[in-house]
Amino acid sequence: MISKFLDLGIAENVAKAIDEMGWEEPSPIQEAAIPAGLKGYDLIAQAQTGTGKTGTFGSVILSTIPSGQKVPSAIVLEPTRELAVQVSEELGKMSDFSGHVCVPIYGGASIERQVDELEEGVDIIAGTPGRVKDMIEREYLDLSRIKVIVMDESDRMLDMGFIDDIEFIFKQCPADRQMLMFSATMPEDIKRLATDYMKKPKEINVSQDEVVLDLIKEYYISVGRRNKSWALTRILDIDEPKALIFCQTIKMVDILEQRLKEHHYKVEALHGDMPQKKRERVVDDFKEGETDLLIATDVAARGLDIDDISYVINYDMPDDIHTYIHRIGRTGRAGREGTAVSFVTSEEEYLIREFELRTGMKIEKRDVPEAEEGSKDTIRKVTDYDQLSDPFGMVMFEVGLGKADGIGKVKLADYIMRAGRIIDAAIGKIKIGEESSTVEVHKDFGNRMLMDVPKMRYRGKKVSVKVLERD
Repeated sequence: MISKFLDLGIAENVAKAIDEMGWEEPSPIQEAAIPAGLKGYDLIAQAQTGTGKTGTFGSVILSTIPSGQKVPSAIVLEPTRELAVQVSEELGKMSDFSGHVCVPIYGGASIERQVDELEEGVDIIAGTPGRVKDMIEREYLDLSRIKVIVMDESDRMLDMGFIDDIEFIFKQCPADRQMLMFSATMPEDIKRLATDYMKKPKEINVSQDEVVLDLIKEYYISVGRRNKSWALTRILDIDEPKALIFCQTIKMVDILEQRLKEHHYKVEALHGDMPQKKRERVVDDFKEGETDLLIATDVAARGLDIDDISYVINYDMPDDIHTYIHRIGRTGRAGREGTAVSFVTSEEEYLIREFELRTGMKIEKRDVPEAEEGSKDTIRKVTDYDQLSDPFGMVMFEVGLGKADGIGKVKLADYIMRAGRIIDAAIGKIKIGEESSTVEVHKDFGNRMLMDVPKMRYRGKKVSVKVLERD
């Protein structure tokens, strides 16, 4: 397949390395951006994580700058330490036959070690803005010979407040250099940067959402907060995926990690409060198959680039489309199919409709997988009254009393209040049937309905009570 990359104009030694890495054919962003980049144009490319961006700017850099230099000829700016390391590793693989040296520069690690690596000679820097600026100010890093600047995940870097550091770095580079900007979205700040620092840039946009979602089967499961762990362990036990699990908060990541470890799952957590060395070990263990499950926050998982993730599970549903796409784009890579499952509470179901409209893709409703007959759930399902209630907090119950028992609405309400110690204001609509009846009761009294009401017989009859699912 090397010829397909050579056709884009990539240097033969770079294309040979790409072939060794097992890349079969160029992605849409690579087909659109590499030829223009090799001609020296500045580029603004709109592309999501997982679409082949590193291969795009890596091919341009490695095909246009010399190797074996003392100071760098190219710099790639990344929003996180993890992404700087991963990009450096990827460019290292792409340099197997060209001999280019890429050094990752990031905070939270020994600055002395990074300085030693720079002094040995470097062709490309992959770094976070804060540490790169620090190295420049300490006069450890010389950007006077930069020929190519790459600003990756541009919108994320601006969201994280790196704008001043980025502009400082740009001003340390020669005026006559090429700039490649990659971003999932194009906010006004990025357009301003392009105006201020780029020369007649070519804009490239390759239906980015479809590229990410093509190989991903998207599902959602309607489940309340109290039963998310039950639903998760059912999926893990039955489908046995290599899964990346997203939570909204660091606290929830830690809670879920502890809960799963108590049940002997091979799981690790990843979030910003962890020491850098531990974060690197966790990512390496997940890459190498030492752990099956990685629970992460959005910030910690930015730039995580692992090809064999079979499932992305949104344990907590994101509330915006860009985060959703960034998350599920971690699966369905390298030509493999992937699955994305979102746990959605009743209050969040509107997000499914919104995301479907925004992406043009169907997110199918899926039931929690059925356990094998006779097997026990790892985590027991509980009654979640928040999920079962309507917007007014009322839950529907079926009571095993009806017209055949000579009961009407008033007598049934009176029986429920006495048997369950339930106040009158907590009882809503009652519908009397022949053998059984339905009653609305406020969720605050749900346990009393299920546990206490059946303890009192009605005219000597044992009464059954069960909760009904919401329509």
